[in-house]
Amino acid sequence: MAEPKLAVRRKSRSSAERKRSRAPVQPVAASSPVARKRPNSDGEGPPAEAPCSNDSEEDMFGDYDSFYGNDSLIAEVADIEHKYLQDKNIDVKAAGEIVLGNLQSGVHQKEQDNFTASQTVVFLKSDKESACQMCDSDRADGNQELMEFTLDDLPSSQLLCLKKMDELSSASRTSPISKGRDECVNSFSEKMRDPLSFYAGAEHRNRPTDSSSHSKCVLFKSESLKDHLKNAMTGNARAQTLQVSKTKQLKEAVLSEEIFVARKAIEYSSLDIGPFYGLPSKVKDLFRQLRGIETLYGSVINEWQHDCLMLESLQQRKNLIYSLPTSGGKTLVAEIIILQELLCRQKDVLMILPYVAIVQEKVRGLSSFGIELGFLVEEYAGSKGRFPPIKRRVKKSLYIATIEKGHALVNSLIETERICDLGLVVVDELHMLGAGSRGAVLEITLAKILYTSKKTQIIGMSATLNNVGDLQKFLQAEYYTNNFRPVELKEYIKIRDTIYAVDSKTQNGFAFSRLLNFKYSSNLEKADPDHIIALVTEVIPKYSCLIFCPTKKNCENVALMVCKYLKKEFRAHKEKEKQDLIKNLKSIGNGTVCPVLKKIIPFGIAYHHSGLTNDERKTIEEAYSAGVLCLLACTATLAAGVNLPARRVILRAPYVGNDFLKKSQYKQMTGRAGRTGIDSAGESILIVQEKDKHLVQDLVHSPLENCYSNLLLELTKGIQSLLLSLVGLKIAVTHEEVDNFMCCTLLGVQQQLLSKEKSFSEIIKDGLENLIEKGLLKGRISEDHNSKSTLTITPLGKATYKGSIDLAYCNILYRELKKGLEGLVLESSLHLLYLSTPYDMTSTCSPDWMIYLRQFNQLSAAEQKVADIVGVPESFITKMASGQTIRKNVDHAVVNRFYLTFVLYTLLKETNIWSVSEKFNLSRGYVQNLLNSAASFSSCLLHFCEELEEFWVYKALLTELTKQLTYCVKTELIPLMEVAGVLEARAKQLYNAGYKTLAHLAYANPETLVRMIEHLSRRQAKQIISSAKMLLSEKAEALQEEVEDLLKVPTDIPGTH
Repeated sequence: MAEPKLAVRRKSRSSAERKRSRAPVQPVAASSPVARKRPNSDGEGPPAEAPCSNDSEEDMFGDYDSFYGNDSLIAEVADIEHKYLQDKNIDVKAAGEIVLGNLQSGVHQKEQDNFTASQTVVFLKSDKESACQMCDSDRADGNQELMEFTLDDLPSSQLLCLKKMDELSSASRTSPISKGRDECVNSFSEKMRDPLSFYAGAEHRNRPTDSSSHSKCVLFKSESLKDHLKNAMTGNARAQTLQVSKTKQLKEAVLSEEIFVARKAIEYSSLDIGPFYGLPSKVKDLFRQLRGIETLYGSVINEWQHDCLMLESLQQRKNLIYSLPTSGGKTLVAEIIILQELLCRQKDVLMILPYVAIVQEKVRGLSSFGIELGFLVEEYAGSKGRFPPIKRRVKKSLYIATIEKGHALVNSLIETERICDLGLVVVDELHMLGAGSRGAVLEITLAKILYTSKKTQIIGMSATLNNVGDLQKFLQAEYYTNNFRPVELKEYIKIRDTIYAVDSKTQNGFAFSRLLNFKYSSNLEKADPDHIIALVTEVIPKYSCLIFCPTKKNCENVALMVCKYLKKEFRAHKEKEKQDLIKNLKSIGNGTVCPVLKKIIPFGIAYHHSGLTNDERKTIEEAYSAGVLCLLACTATLAAGVNLPARRVILRAPYVGNDFLKKSQYKQMTGRAGRTGIDSAGESILIVQEKDKHLVQDLVHSPLENCYSNLLLELTKGIQSLLLSLVGLKIAVTHEEVDNFMCCTLLGVQQQLLSKEKSFSEIIKDGLENLIEKGLLKGRISEDHNSKSTLTITPLGKATYKGSIDLAYCNILYRELKKGLEGLVLESSLHLLYLSTPYDMTSTCSPDWMIYLRQFNQLSAAEQKVADIVGVPESFITKMASGQTIRKNVDHAVVNRFYLTFVLYTLLKETNIWSVSEKFNLSRGYVQNLLNSAASFSSCLLHFCEELEEFWVYKALLTELTKQLTYCVKTELIPLMEVAGVLEARAKQLYNAGYKTLAHLAYANPETLVRMIEHLSRRQAKQIISSAKMLLSEKAEALQEEVEDLLKVPTDIPGTH
């Protein structure tokens, strides 16, 4: 409902009838959200202002017209007041109310004719009622910020009038009548803070008052309502017009217009700043420009996305889980909700994604939005991220994090009592809750947010959810689902040379579709019994295709087999681009390229699995997206990673490794079929052997797997880690409080599924006792649940949870660091590298003992001393290399770990993954993974040491080592590699082209960048520039925050109070 508006207008009179001519006062601000120009009577713009200070009160208001066209407003007010005051049974307050009632009834009859959005609001009501109802404490509790906002919209005349009345009231507080006026003025100021209160309904006007309020009203008997009203109007008319820049008025008018439109479009208008779901229209334009979304869907938002965004649960800020098929457009909805939180509600946001590569991709994609819309995008992945994050005074932050880094971030916010700054948490791939130790960490993170911040909204999304009821109960969330896919998906299975369509309506679930039409020779039949070449050549090179294989080796074998039997015509398709791709890969490998890739890329084929380096993987993904490559043979990890859709998806076998395919994995793989905006339909074909037919029937028609808690299955990374951090963060410090928290976890929701041997409470009790035995907690676990005995965390326990150290290794890590203090060898980085080598990779390490011995013999005397300190004797390595029997008791975990340390040590010296992988006979992908894990563990180790004073010496050493492990390049390339998505090969290209600093990239011209850097698309250039600008802005903001903190005047200076 529009706010009622009152205006004063002067009835038309000839100049002879006036005692003195005066120019009308032109208001400079409007009370409506939309500012409008108000022409003068001639329609030629605003009239010139003239001073009116010489006018007398009689001259001004002798025959002044009323608010609704009556010539005798003042006289009528006086008559009504006099009439009702004659009756002794009616008090002054009642008279004022009746007068106001008569005035308002007349006002409502004429308001549509007389009032416009830009006319001056004038308050008429007798202030006696206000004075009666207002007390000093009410005035003190007024919202100053809201008052300033309201006063900005008032005409200058009223602003000066209010100021004058306030000054007069301050100067005359000694007399009883002055005190009454003072209360009136303050009441008027309070009403100015809430303009709607001027026009309160009858129920407010007839509200009874107490005797004290009535006694105050008696003060006004000596002053007539006519005089009071006349004095107020005089002050208002005499006020001078404030001088305001017209440019400023125009800018405010434009902003007000957009706000006004948004209020009409969305119900929760107080949070809207534009017409696009409460966001400025600029956001819609950015989605068009940066994502091409309108081109893909025909409009920026499709029907299901609109329905989801308009859900009542979202409007009421309830938690929400929504599920759609892969490629359904889930991410766009999440991004709009994120922007609403950052721009409208002005709160920080955490987005949790499953993999480092996806985090980096999202940072690159959203940095452009941050630059344009004024928020920061901060990366929390691997070793990157600041704990706690910098508290920003102006800009809000979007934290994009992996599961592990998201947990550490939430811990730091809880510890610094800033968790309520987090307005929204978005979790992609919510089904990861059921994925081993990572699922346990995700469950812990969400449980802590739910328990410690009732104002933080949680949004979870996934394409593969089944037991949604448990997840809804855990997250206290609403649920939305839709079967929308922008491109239709057709599912098939192939048995021998026959293709069947998946059809649940038929008896066995499959319907005959067609026979393969491809002539196989006897040799080809032997080489390709599954007819992969026939399936592939129906699609490539015109369209793209993905082949999901059970193992990494199978990926390479399938790619080699396909290109071996393809016709030579396939080489001609985009031949130059494919040669450029091989050159690019060669430069990445410092002159070396994988022989398999070198053979298959000319046919437009490549493999994609964890055996590739980060640079290689990213280069191949970009080439596939650009259409240079038309076929990828890949493992299941691609389905859960970056978005690489295809016209046809072929599943080589219903297995991942040696395990039969899960329904969620099948859905993720087949979901890659169909490229939005390119294909009218996508196809998935699962190759099935006769022996697996019945298993596949169950697979394609069965429901998705349920999502179960992993807190108990992952003991040290699950429930024990949670219990330790609950006490450390003081979320729960008694057995009863811990029990209450645990009931809020997914494990608590699903506790009926637990074994009957122990109750849920007993499992928790055992976990706490185990932590006390390890020396991580102190206290006593009482059998009595009502006991208030509290638990406290030990320094080691605090260091463990703050460093995100696996509880299985925390004690051995402490002992090794303590031992290092006795004789830390600093002549090289070998000793420090050993301490930073991740424990969990030793189980996957199988040393080549001849290589081990060769590397050992190359050590200097100081480096051999490191081997003695950590417990790796040379005699043991010699005997293992020669195949002799070992009698000496040696810890094999330590030996394996030291071998991995050798790999890292060589890698830091040579900074070339290719040469190191060859030297140690390891796959370059394994070496890359080791490097990434070591960088992350080194960062955790740094936080661990920061909590223990005795390890102060490690802090500076580990800070530098973490940086070296993170980038593993020459020092001059590090500033460029800090930019999201810029890896070593790209950093070298940029450096050689003259882009040597972050500022060089931030202020680069995208067209120049494309011209100077080979194999760089315009889209990639813009993303690099946006990411560099965002990083530069983030660093500048951090420095500014530090400056302001330094210059901030302390509030507790001695002697100032």
